Amino acid sequence: MSDTVFEINDLVKKYPATTAIDHVSTTIKRGEVVFIVGPSGSGKSTFLRSLNLLELPTSGKILFKGNDITSSKIKINRFRQQVGMVFQHFNLFPHLTIRRNITLAPVKTGRMKQAEADRKADELLERIGLPDKRDAYPNQLSGGQKQRVAIVRALAMNPDVILFDEPTSALDPEMVGEVLSLMKELANDGMTMIVVTHEIGFAAEVANRIIFMDQGKIVEDGTPEQVIQNSANPRVKEFFSKVL
Repeated sequence: MSDTVFEINDLVKKYPATTAIDHVSTTIKRGEVVFIVGPSGSGKSTFLRSLNLLELPTSGKILFKGNDITSSKIKINRFRQQVGMVFQHFNLFPHLTIRRNITLAPVKTGRMKQAEADRKADELLERIGLPDKRDAYPNQLSGGQKQRVAIVRALAMNPDVILFDEPTSALDPEMVGEVLSLMKELANDGMTMIVVTHEIGFAAEVANRIIFMDQGKIVEDGTPEQVIQNSANPRVKEFFSKVL
């Protein structure tokens, strides 16, 4: 099995008034924890959302495990079963219990029977310290609890990779730590993760690689030490001097 999960070639995403992604190429290997950082409006979230086709590229190719997902022949729902997504605002179904939120996708896609999905949900809720919340509804949980449930909902599908789009930016500061703790645990377990974030300290601690984007381009790509501490690029140095 190839250790390349994503191969992105010359990716472009244009809107009428702007080019959000400007000829981006990179690869993501199995087990890598890649953080995408940069100023607001630099194309980070558009790039991340392109990886599971929530944004359709204008041109270029995205290969997932060797298959071109930008092809018209791609079975998009089958592809998305392998790529978990954690959003900024949780996106839990408010009318479903926490356990049903977690089990809905595995059962609906035929990956698991309901009883098996229930057992998996209970195991995951135990793991994040919320077994007593399985019959609660999202509005009964704190923001940090909702985001941890959103993460284990993605895990319930046994994905090859999880995409995180600013997973802590909607949280109160005291709730950020519990979400970052779970993400760190996943990284230590070898989960392939691609994370758009403004949590630079966390990125420095957890990432294998940091991609710095500005004006839709990858400006720098390397280890946290190379990008955050030792970059020779004036734009990168300026950015980190303001946020650290």
